[in-house]
Amino acid sequence: MTRSVTLIPGDGIGPSITDATVRLLDAAGADISWDRQLAGAAAVAAVNDPIPEATLASIKKNKLALKGPLETALGKGFRSINVALRQAFELYANVRPAKTVLTGLKFSGVDIVLVRENTEGLYIGIENYIKIGDDPMAAAQSMAVITRFGSERIIRYAFEYAKAHGRKKVSLVHKANILKYSQGLFLEVGRSIAKEYEGVVACEEKIVDACAMELVIKPERFDVIVTTNLFGDILSDLTSGLVGGLGLTPGANIGKDVAIFEAVHGTAPDIAGKGIANPTAVMLAACQLLDHIGDTPRASRVKNAIEKTLRERTALTGDVGGTATTEQFTDAVIGNLSAA
Repeated sequence: MTRSVTLIPGDGIGPSITDATVRLLDAAGADISWDRQLAGAAAVAAVNDPIPEATLASIKKNKLALKGPLETALGKGFRSINVALRQAFELYANVRPAKTVLTGLKFSGVDIVLVRENTEGLYIGIENYIKIGDDPMAAAQSMAVITRFGSERIIRYAFEYAKAHGRKKVSLVHKANILKYSQGLFLEVGRSIAKEYEGVVACEEKIVDACAMELVIKPERFDVIVTTNLFGDILSDLTSGLVGGLGLTPGANIGKDVAIFEAVHGTAPDIAGKGIANPTAVMLAACQLLDHIGDTPRASRVKNAIEKTLRERTALTGDVGGTATTEQFTDAVIGNLSAA
């Protein structure tokens, strides 16, 4: 059955890498109908709205979306489109796999899935200025909100993911030694849920700074990591760096009814339009999408073709040490589909 998927090309290099991904999925025979929509800077330029109603309606209807990177202004201006989309569709679980494929890196054998709570914590967006004397912006405060419901939901998702994918261990990452109420609640809930999986999935507790240190010393000891929003944002970039960078790692945002899959890197405006961007991240995000809709054999075939191309090192883009164009890399992946 043909599945309709909202396609948001994004900004900067987004259109070129999403086009490459569509071409790859077409070559793999994926039965997908793409509903192209705008968001980010491209949407502001077209309709003066970073998240047009047409885009929201498309995602609500299709319940699936694949998107490239979106530009968000720093400081003042419209808030993060990614955060807004996650909150609009209650996409509570961010799933970021990081696996060693390229040769010649400092670490080998890295195969980590980071599960990040996506709707709470500091990113909930409760902020205000405090006036002191004549200065209306003398101080600023941001509130981190951790709920029992949100903690249970994300931690259980991590354990269920580990169980379903044959993973052996979940690392519960927190800062409860300092933030005894908010992080303490997260840790308390994690301990309770971990007991339900004893004998099936092991659990360890890690303070976030110790986790970061261990990730850059012996990352292969980690399997599935689950943590709160801000910590997950930071650690997921760290795990990406262990395997070659953000250009090689995808992200899935999963909710009860809607799922959005994305490249997690930026828009790279310095190389936009030059045809040299690496489409691997959004291609792997498309594999997550295929797996999500039950097309797991095709997802594995496409992923294996991508990994084979990366290992061969004959058609790599510049960010990972090659000279190939986006089109040449895509051609190589398509060529490896038959061997995958």
